[in-house]
Amino acid sequence: MRYKVKLNKTKLGYAIWCPALPGCWTLGETEEEALENIKDAIKAYLETVDEVTQNAELRYVEVR
Repeated sequence: MRYKVKLNKTKLGYAIWCPALPGCWTLGETEEEALENIKDAIKAYLETVDEVTQNAELRYVEVR
């Protein structure tokens, strides 16, 4: 899967987050490090969502 991420240069390096996944963000000293870190953060986020919703009753809705 591909996720759009936003990158912001800071005094300490780079802050990066995934707007599609609220609260999914990380840091890196370089742009490359931040991009690698966000991959790990996204994987961990999705694994946590799977664990939390494991026994939940799910439905799908269509939005136009």
